[in-house]
Amino acid sequence: MKTAVMTASYSADFDRCALLCESMDRFMRGKWHHYLLVERADVALFSKLEGPKRTVVSEAELFPFWLRSFPDPLSLGRRRLWLSPFSLPPFSLPLRGWHAQQLRRLAMARHVDADALLSIDSDVVLVRPFDPASLWSGNCIRMFRADDGARHATPGHLAWLAHAGAILGLPERPDPAHDYISNMVPWRTDTARALLDHIEKHNNVSWIRAVISSRDISECMIYGRFVDEVLGGAGHFADERSLSHVLWFRETFPETAEGLAEFMRGLGPDQVAIGVQSFVGHPLSAIRRAAFSITPE
Repeated sequence: MKTAVMTASYSADFDRCALLCESMDRFMRGKWHHYLLVERADVALFSKLEGPKRTVVSEAELFPFWLRSFPDPLSLGRRRLWLSPFSLPPFSLPLRGWHAQQLRRLAMARHVDADALLSIDSDVVLVRPFDPASLWSGNCIRMFRADDGARHATPGHLAWLAHAGAILGLPERPDPAHDYISNMVPWRTDTARALLDHIEKHNNVSWIRAVISSRDISECMIYGRFVDEVLGGAGHFADERSLSHVLWFRETFPETAEGLAEFMRGLGPDQVAIGVQSFVGHPLSAIRRAAFSITPE
């Protein structure tokens, strides 16, 4: 199986993305190619990471001409805004970087020729050998799903589920309310394409216009609800185990060497990566040492 690995990133996460790339080159096996999805202004920077197994894709290749990024005047240009004449009429509220990253990942379904799309966040580091072909069982691909997990997560999870339901033509609040969000998420490419087709047919506009009708966007929730509630799970098997061990919140462990070591001890025997959110105060050098000190199995 051919896998298109996609990482949507930006300049502030460049060093973390570089560490991800280093870990992939060390541990990734099988037939894969890595695509770095960035905005126009970041192409030159991320091109330093290109190689035989890695390509930079500008969002100019993925987005329509009417969706563009601009400096955010409220941040003195340190952050970017994505403006469109079609988002949230009549006010056209801008999109943020995390919205644009999700749109890039969805757009890749029509951009590459591969059996699977594997989204990996910039702050992930592989720690064990991993072949994405292992995500398949026959003709079905593994899909992360925490059963009824959205009901017990952040308030945003239910809003993301509701937006997914609105653009898919499904009930606003599913019961149970599953959580499909992780930092290593595999999709079937043919299913992702069918998802975009379904959104366009139901909304009578381009998929991207439908998705940005709200800022409560979660591409993982959209894909997960489409698979479970439109396709009836066809082509997938649900698994509550995450491929990576993630430190989501800074208060979970002390932001010290001992706290990082305690986090690392929670790595499951079947997990192939770790993820430390960028706002958690562990130095990247410490994360690298911790990740590469694990004996591969």
